[in-house]
Amino acid sequence: MISRKKKALLAALVAGVISFGVMGGGVSMATPAGDLSAYSQMQRASISELENDTRVFAVDKSIEVKKVKFENRFGFEVAGHLYLPKGFDAGRQYKAVVVTGPFGAVKEQASGLYAQELAKNGFVALAFDPSMTGESSGSRRNMGSPEIFTEDYHAAVDFVSNLKFVNPAQVGAMGICGLSGMAITAAGSDSRIKAVATSAMYDMSESISDHYNGAYYTPEQREHVKRHLAKMRDEEAKSGKAIRGAHELGVDANGKAETFDTMFPDKLPADANEVIKDFYGYYVGRAFHPRAINSNKSAWDSVTPYGFFDFTLMSNIDELGNTPVLLITGDKAHSKYFSDNVYAKIKGPKDEIVVPGATHVDLYDQMDKIPFDKLVEFFDKNLR
Repeated sequence: MISRKKKALLAALVAGVISFGVMGGGVSMATPAGDLSAYSQMQRASISELENDTRVFAVDKSIEVKKVKFENRFGFEVAGHLYLPKGFDAGRQYKAVVVTGPFGAVKEQASGLYAQELAKNGFVALAFDPSMTGESSGSRRNMGSPEIFTEDYHAAVDFVSNLKFVNPAQVGAMGICGLSGMAITAAGSDSRIKAVATSAMYDMSESISDHYNGAYYTPEQREHVKRHLAKMRDEEAKSGKAIRGAHELGVDANGKAETFDTMFPDKLPADANEVIKDFYGYYVGRAFHPRAINSNKSAWDSVTPYGFFDFTLMSNIDELGNTPVLLITGDKAHSKYFSDNVYAKIKGPKDEIVVPGATHVDLYDQMDKIPFDKLVEFFDKNLR
């Protein structure tokens, strides 16, 4: 004889109301995307089921994820993955964090991993592809822009703060690697962002327009680079086609700009430095994704550097005021100086975590190195 309780459970399963989480063996209520759409107050936005899941990190099946799209103020349609907390209840209001990066990556890589961990700890989290990259729109593909990428953060806040199950007064932002500068810039002007965190920070304006720390352009080298960029613009204008090229240009001994049309070769040379090996191991190895600029043997549009020569990120850093900032870096990260420099400039509440033994790329996906407990504590404390 089947009890009434078991009959009710069986009926629910047949009706497709209940889905079983793979990890943990528990039972969780599935939330149809169509139902969630009714909780969105943003007009130019959509929520749908995530199909053809191509995430390249260890996926926790107990965390519900939906595919979302929303429009920024330039008219680009930004694509994202919305991560819902365990035991999600649309009748409640949650804290939320929007996250993207690294520069040239997609939401199926590091930003998705960070969003998943935040959702496991009770946050609504949104990982998104910056405009013109990944699944986001733009007839020009793989074009980087400090202003448009910063606007994507504002638009992501538009989206999450207009979900009825998010408390609009409890929204934070996070940037990984090359999107960190955009996250801080957005937080400086957007009073809706109550706290901002970065991991493995890169200031792309400095990195692109002045090259790497310790190898800054001489005035003569800068002129060589600017002439190269002018030539690329002219060639694109004449051909009507995009030309791939390096977003960070070197200058050889003869004064010629060093560029490339693929981020990485099929095989690294034996004498490749450790930093390049680290990037290669992530993007071409364990986290390969065909839509990622850094993974698919592609490169940025050759005129991407223009925006970063024209505009300096984080020039509004004093506008952060009392907005709390957390900077995460590694003591072995070649990029550590970016976090150190920004930390020194911030006048308001701030903290810098230097992870022992961590390289730059370790902070993309190494679970034993990324201080998720500190990150969760930071957002939990400051999104109040």
